[in-house]
Amino acid sequence: MARIDLDLAHSYKPDPQSDADYALTPLKMSFEDGGAYALLGPSGCGKTTMLNIMSGLLVPSHGTVTFDGQDMTRATPQARNIAQVFQFPVIYDTMTVAENLAFPLKNRKVPAAQIKARVGQIAEMLEMSHQLDMRAAGLSADQKQKISLGRGLVRPDVAAVLFDEPLTVIDPHLKWQLRRKLKQIHHELKLTLIYVTHDQVEALTFADQVVVMTRGKVVQLGTPEALFERPAHTFVGHFIGSPGMNFVPAEVSAGMVKVGGQALAPVQAGPSLQGEIKLGIRPEYLGLTVRDAVGTLSATVRQVQDIGTYQLVTCDAAGTVLKARLAPDAQAPAVGSHVGLQVLNPHTCYYQNEELMV
Repeated sequence: MARIDLDLAHSYKPDPQSDADYALTPLKMSFEDGGAYALLGPSGCGKTTMLNIMSGLLVPSHGTVTFDGQDMTRATPQARNIAQVFQFPVIYDTMTVAENLAFPLKNRKVPAAQIKARVGQIAEMLEMSHQLDMRAAGLSADQKQKISLGRGLVRPDVAAVLFDEPLTVIDPHLKWQLRRKLKQIHHELKLTLIYVTHDQVEALTFADQVVVMTRGKVVQLGTPEALFERPAHTFVGHFIGSPGMNFVPAEVSAGMVKVGGQALAPVQAGPSLQGEIKLGIRPEYLGLTVRDAVGTLSATVRQVQDIGTYQLVTCDAAGTVLKARLAPDAQAPAVGSHVGLQVLNPHTCYYQNEELMV
């Protein structure tokens, strides 16, 4: 295992002139030894580019990659001692499950007794012990991907295991089981795991630290709790959560927070905050009360949806659509009724130029 430090940028163009020309804009970040990380963001944001740079499949156009302080920028994947699991299964159909799992160890001439013990350990973790003598050709796509995961995990001496959307071909129910299993394996084996996904549920349930990316930029690195409670960028607030964070155009003037010209409350976000801002409030924390209550924003209810585990109330307020999540047994307001929205509370985030101020 190793600590991986990135200080780089990457462009597929020979002479990049602007941020738009970069697949990865200049960044500095570290992946600690033994950590569980997720690279999260929409398609095309640079996740796989970053993963391939770490694995050695791609050399960054600018900067360096170091493992435990050693410059590995131009080192081969073999020299980096990296295991990588790809989106689609990469296995040998003519081999048995046991032979597939053992293959990376045999290539490194690990003694047979150690191979047998390690293969047995990984197969048990993946609940494949009863399939060790079966040929891979006869297995389902789900089972083949479990073999691929096992081959990535079987080497105990790897610097890191990199996963590039490994659960894409997996049945939804099995996805949940495998995420839980990977989490368990991480705690037991203490491997450095870096997991690429565009699925926030996968990222937040697997990783201890999540790297949120958009348009080649890392906009926040933090725990799942930090990403939910204090998004560092409006993109993070929008991308994380179901539904995402509400954003209300506002201004700070004469010490008051105003929305649509309506003064709501004295600003609590610090004396330096002035001018146009955005208020960020999660639907879970957006309170509904009687219309015209002190400090509330007047709104009209446009839709009430019963999702099962919660009710989703959609409102119009000061030209902005806002969503509130209510408990399934709560008394929801009627469509067309007028309510007050409590947009200012301890969970409210204040943004200027899309970045969190307080």
